[in-house]
Amino acid sequence: MPQDQGEGPDDAQLVARSLKQDQEAFGQLIDRHATAIVNLAYRMVGNRAEAEDLAQETFLAAFKSLSTFRADAKFSTWLYRIATNKCKDWLRVKRPGQGLQDVDVNEVLDVHVAEDRTPERLLSQQQVALELEQAIQRLPPLYREAFVLKHIEGLSYEEMQDILGVNGDTLKMRVYKGRVQLSRELAELNPTR
Repeated sequence: MPQDQGEGPDDAQLVARSLKQDQEAFGQLIDRHATAIVNLAYRMVGNRAEAEDLAQETFLAAFKSLSTFRADAKFSTWLYRIATNKCKDWLRVKRPGQGLQDVDVNEVLDVHVAEDRTPERLLSQQQVALELEQAIQRLPPLYREAFVLKHIEGLSYEEMQDILGVNGDTLKMRVYKGRVQLSRELAELNPTR
């Protein structure tokens, strides 16, 4: 989750300024969190264009309901909750598994190789990344959401609980079941790995 920047105003100060109709302050909030929100949406819906649209919807919804934001919570957690709900709504309409045609493998898992950048090795890594991304897209929405927030976004169960409003033990079970399903699917795809 993005942290408040060390330089310049923190999120709380920018929210306060935004509430006083300072559009530049809200623009700074968008700049600060846009990449994280687009990445979250992309990993939940599997389509870059849809993810960008969902991020825009997230920031629009956040702007419209900024007066309801409680200053005792982190702005980024509140924003993640809005984005997650936007993605859930989109998934309900589109159904899981659609929208994979636009997947850019290099963006999916940011495959970096320090050595052995042979074409064969890169192709193999890209194939693994694509298989993993497709397997994530096939997870049931509740498992996908928990898995993405925990293992891709790196959130704690406490942060996930704040975002989703779901008990931590339930979230742990969803993450676990998502991992089990992914392990099975990937093992079936390539049993020698």
